[in-house]
Amino acid sequence: MQKISRYLFFIVLFSFFASQSSFAKETKIDLDLKEFIFGHLEDSYEWHITNIGDKRISIPLPVILHSKQTGWHLFLSSQFRKNNGTYKGFSIAPKGSNYEGKIIEYDASGIEIRPLDLSFTKIACSVFINGILLIAIILSVAHWYKSSNHVEAPKGFVGFMEMFITALVNDIIKPSIGDNYRKFAPFLLTLFFFILLNNIMGLIPIFPGGANVTGNISITFVLAFCSFVAINVFGSREYWKEIIWPDVPIWMKAPPFPILPIIEFFGIFIKPFALMIRLFANIFAGHTIILVLSSLIFITATLGFAINAGMTIVSILFSVFMLFLELLVAFIQAYIFTMLSSMFIGFAQEKK
Repeated sequence: MQKISRYLFFIVLFSFFASQSSFAKETKIDLDLKEFIFGHLEDSYEWHITNIGDKRISIPLPVILHSKQTGWHLFLSSQFRKNNGTYKGFSIAPKGSNYEGKIIEYDASGIEIRPLDLSFTKIACSVFINGILLIAIILSVAHWYKSSNHVEAPKGFVGFMEMFITALVNDIIKPSIGDNYRKFAPFLLTLFFFILLNNIMGLIPIFPGGANVTGNISITFVLAFCSFVAINVFGSREYWKEIIWPDVPIWMKAPPFPILPIIEFFGIFIKPFALMIRLFANIFAGHTIILVLSSLIFITATLGFAINAGMTIVSILFSVFMLFLELLVAFIQAYIFTMLSSMFIGFAQEKK
């Protein structure tokens, strides 16, 4: 019976690849690799689900614009497709434009101008969905602690979350910040779980996953800015003293060449900048590699059955491997961002 099952499996597999090969011979596949990759990674005014034949299935999202010429406008992004790409004088900038992929309008002289754009894009929608999901997770854990008698240790999902929270507090937050750790623990825990959840949701290819949230520089900028505020607004007097008047020889900190204060001043901004770039680059690169490996199936589709079949298997195996690797990276990047933020906050809390 096992032998028969194996034969059937290989017959089905061979038939699939043979059909794909014959289809590739009859159909010329024109794949723009750059558009394929960046189309999945960049933000969008609609949430693309899939294509069935020539029919594009997507979820239209709200477009909110303010034009200096015509005032406020609110409509769904599907209006662009229904009206040949232009609606109420607005359109999405074509390739080669300075505002490629963004909504534009034209002034009286025909020059492209950008209206105030407050649209609910794919990434904004994903942040909203993941934010609700994160709140639901945290409230479910909090509800258990509020309603339980604390005699038995938590089990299941609550126990899993307690393990994460306890490990983060005892291994990262408390050792890095010191006695004042309770003040910053809620912020740092929220930071960790927000990054982790968005990283994991970005690896899920179907709605509501698939949005490249933490691979977007705007999102990582906001996260780094929050850490910047926590570091510098709540920094101790000694922290600011070491920046303005560090404990070094006078000639290294006094005019006309205050070398150390200048270096320390730039260090205030370099720390969050490094957090922003590190998270963005790692997540963006990971998603790019998975998409490149997946695209090998389509690139080799016209090269014959043997090559296409072999590259399809290689592509699938490498894609699965990279997917599991990205799951590890999703956790590591959330962990590193939280750890470095904790360390920077701890440095700013030091007292003599």
